[in-house]
Amino acid sequence: MGEKKIVKLLREYSESHENRTNKLIHWLCVPLIFFSIFGLIRTIPVPDFMSNTSSYFNWMNIVLLLVLLYYISLSIPLFFAFIFWALFVSFGNEYLFINIGSIGLLIFSISVFILAWIGQFVGHSIEGKKPSFLKDLQFLLIGPAWLMNFIFKSIKY
Repeated sequence: MGEKKIVKLLREYSESHENRTNKLIHWLCVPLIFFSIFGLIRTIPVPDFMSNTSSYFNWMNIVLLLVLLYYISLSIPLFFAFIFWALFVSFGNEYLFINIGSIGLLIFSISVFILAWIGQFVGHSIEGKKPSFLKDLQFLLIGPAWLMNFIFKSIKY
């Protein structure tokens, strides 16, 4: 069931991402937006029982697990590929959280988020088509899957 759905979603997402410049912008901006969103989530204070357990027991990692569940519902290979990306996002944001603090991570994440979205809208302006998520919010999670699909194709998977 999920495999057919992911093919349909990727095909639909591709329709508004055909211009070479827009694709290039997405290769940079989609991962930055994903990373920055989880940086923002990491700055949300956690209850004592969570912070006393482990610094990795936080809202960011809980939401990342939910995102992984969404991906496994769409595609097993996609899920396994995103485990590596989720680990990078988790460890990367945790590293920043420890080294620049919550406020530093908040400022960094907001800045990256805004700049990356400006890039996305420039790309769609060049493309001449609206971003897919304006039609369906689900496409916010399909963007990273769309990029992963290109990686799969390049290694002939």
